Parts: sequence; C-alpha cells; structure tokens
Amino acid sequence: MLILRLNSVVLRIAVSLALAIAILWAAAALWIDGPESRALAGMLAGGLILTAVTAALMVRPWLRAGVAVFVPFAIVLGWWLTLAPSNQRDWQPDVARLPTATVDGSMLTLHNVRNFAYRGDQAFTERWETRTYDLDTLVGFDLFISFWGPTAYGHTIASWEFADGRHLAVSIETRKEIGEEYSALRGFFRQYELYYVVAEERDVIGVRANQRGETVYLHPLGGAPSTARALLLDYVKEINAIAERPRWYNALTQNCTTTIWHHTKAIGTGPALDWRLLANGYLVDLAYDRGTVNTDLGLDELKRRSDITARARTTGDPEAFSMAIREGLPPRRDLGAANAVPPAR
Repeated sequence: MLILRLNSVVLRIAVSLALAIAILWAAAALWIDGPESRALAGMLAGGLILTAVTAALMVRPWLRAGVAVFVPFAIVLGWWLTLAPSNQRDWQPDVARLPTATVDGSMLTLHNVRNFAYRGDQAFTERWETRTYDLDTLVGFDLFISFWGPTAYGHTIASWEFADGRHLAVSIETRKEIGEEYSALRGFFRQYELYYVVAEERDVIGVRANQRGETVYLHPLGGAPSTARALLLDYVKEINAIAERPRWYNALTQNCTTTIWHHTKAIGTGPALDWRLLANGYLVDLAYDRGTVNTDLGLDELKRRSDITARARTTGDPEAFSMAIREGLPPRRDLGAANAVPPAR
C-alpha cells in the first residue's frame, strides 16, 4: 500500500511538472509568435497562465484538473503548428537569395553561391555566383567550429574539398529580415526561416574570423570520398527543397549542428544521439572518441593545431584563403573505404 501511494505521489509530481512546463511554453509561444500587439499578446499569455492555475487549484480530482490544464496547451500547440514559414519577406542582403542546385551526372552546378567582399560585418560588396563542381574529384569533408564567446557552444560549418583545390562551404543559419536580430530564446519558436548559406570559405569563414572577431577551428574528417559525396548530395536535396517549400529554423531541433546530424543519419553514417551534438563545442571530442579526426595527436594538441584564426586574419590573398588556413593542420585521417563516421560504439 505504501509503495502504491509513493508511486501515485511520484506520478502526480511528474505530471504536474510536465504540465507546468507545457503551459509556460504555450505562454511564451503566444508572447513571441502571437499578435504583433504587445498588449494583446500579453493578455493572451497571461490569460492562459491564469486559466491553467485556476484549473489546477479548483478542479478535482487531480486527474481531471490535469486534463483541464492540458486542454488550453493543446489549443495553443494546434495554433502554433499552423504558423507557416515564407520565402517572401524583406530579407537582409546576405541571405536575400536562395541557393539552388542541379546535378548532371557527376557535375554539380550551384546557383547563388555567396562570395562577398567584406569591409565590415554589415558592410560588403555583394557577389552571387554560379559554380560547377565535379563530384568525381571530391577529396573529403571538413568541419569548421566558430566561437564568439564561451566554448561550450559555437557555430558549425560544413565544407567539401575538391582535387582542384577548391572548397565549397555550407553554413546552416537563420534567414533574418531587415532590422531583425538573432535571439537564442526566439530561436526556439517560429521566428526564423532555415537558410543554407552556400559560399566560398573566404566569405563565410573569413567574415567570422575577421569582421566578427570569432575564434575558428578547422577539423578535416576522415572517410571515403563516396561518403562525402553522398552527404553533399543530401545537402543539395534539402537546399532545393527549401527553395520550393521554406522551413522553420529551431534552436534545438533544426540548428547548425543538429541539421548536419540529420544529414549524416539520412546517408547512414550519423552517430547515435549524444549530448555533444547539443553542446557542440565538444563535437571534436566526440569525433576524437569515434576516430573520425586525427588521433595520432593528443586531443589538446589536436585542438591547438586546428585553430586557424590567426591564419584567417593574416591571409592577404583572398584567392589563397582556403590553402593558407590549412597550413600546419593535422592531416585527414585515412579511413580507406570506410564510412566517414564509423558505427557508434
């Protein structure tokens, strides 16, 4: 009997906590994604919380009270899921054009490749270009991690290396409107469309190391070129899909790192879910544990040698940017014909 009572108490606490979190989320959704009128949004959010608290205190038994609290949350969730992203907004210039791609045999043609010349973070000369790459000449896949402050979390950027020395970088970001700033909190709601920046490394990496003053690390990943090719083609599929049907960015489920993970899972090489996919400042630790980066060096030495910030800031010739930032890097680990990411341990 005592065990049953304890189980009942634990269940009530767990349900109450889950409902409290749900109501707080719903109130935040009404405030952030609700009416533009702050007064009306505040009234709706406050009214939701008042309704839930009243139901929790007044309705009995507790199971019925739980249902009474859940109903307004479900209504808000149903409304929230109807909010649709758009490709037709007044976009900031650096995300104004959507990239698209075509594949003809081994030839990949990308339109709206960004190759801006920066004088400042928001001061640049726009250059949108069309580039063609031979997928048969793919050498491998690299991962950049850029930090603007604490190193538990940064921004990840994928890059593909070709035998002719060219590199193709893709940065998964928010597509912001003119006058709009990124907010980590708002990133958990339906405020920003998902955007794939397809760019030259000297654009998307150079602006972070120079104009934004970030610290950037470059990690060549081991694996067969065929795996790098499959990953790039999966990116291309999503890039074209977004051009046809926009999608929401989400700071948890569709961010710069979890989206890469979705792509690796799609081609059958993704690791099992790991906390370091969320605290992505530790991604290299995960890659080191799994042997996808060069493990001939100790982890601390690997990180030290992978810091390309100084080289990115001192490279004078923009045409030599990709080659210059790779000077002194630990070499790519040769995994032969194995997958770029081996099976999870």
